Amino acid sequence: MGKRIVITGVSRGLGLAMAQGFIAQGHTVFGCVRSPETASELQQRFGQPHHFAVVDVTDEASVQAWAAEVLAIGVPNLLINNAGVINQLAPLWEVPAEEFNRVIDVNVKGVVHVIRHFLPAMIARNSGIVVNFSSGWGRSTSPEVAPYCASKWAIEGLTRSLAEELPAGMAAIPLNPGIIHTDMLDICFGEEAASYTSVTDWAKAAVPFLLKLTPADNGMPMTVPAW
Repeated sequence: MGKRIVITGVSRGLGLAMAQGFIAQGHTVFGCVRSPETASELQQRFGQPHHFAVVDVTDEASVQAWAAEVLAIGVPNLLINNAGVINQLAPLWEVPAEEFNRVIDVNVKGVVHVIRHFLPAMIARNSGIVVNFSSGWGRSTSPEVAPYCASKWAIEGLTRSLAEELPAGMAAIPLNPGIIHTDMLDICFGEEAASYTSVTDWAKAAVPFLLKLTPADNGMPMTVPAW
């Protein structure tokens, strides 16, 4: 039987590629985006039983309402916190407070909001996998991306701690997707970003990898295998 999969940030990039890959394999996707126009386009493109909602993960009330809508249909087997942003390249002391807050609000607080409102139903059923997208910069550092590094190092610790709190039969996994040519990589690498693996090629490896995760992987920092 197909799985119910919740993914944040499916408007483009890795989120959209995962949604397409899961749907192609017969699974049901519940995705969120920030744009009403994008949500409408995705809903029209993929149709029922898939569902695409307008959600701001930084707004807990918005996440709570979305979770209630999804859980009324069914409890997810796989919960993927993919939504994320990066700061414009700059030394830490030059990053505006508003921009720093935005990175933390989306990349850390947004993940917690989603977990808070989906996870209790998964725990009640005593099954399900939570995947929080980390980064190579959640396990290493580079100049001019300190806010992003801070957010992804936080995800690593948060997820591994969460893993210790879950009952047997479940898993929480911090996942480094690898280096993929996305809009975010364009910000970091400029023209060089185009030389990296395409989102489409990445999804060919990532989707089956995600579907094979089990409770035995609980708490393990993982990376999508090379493709």
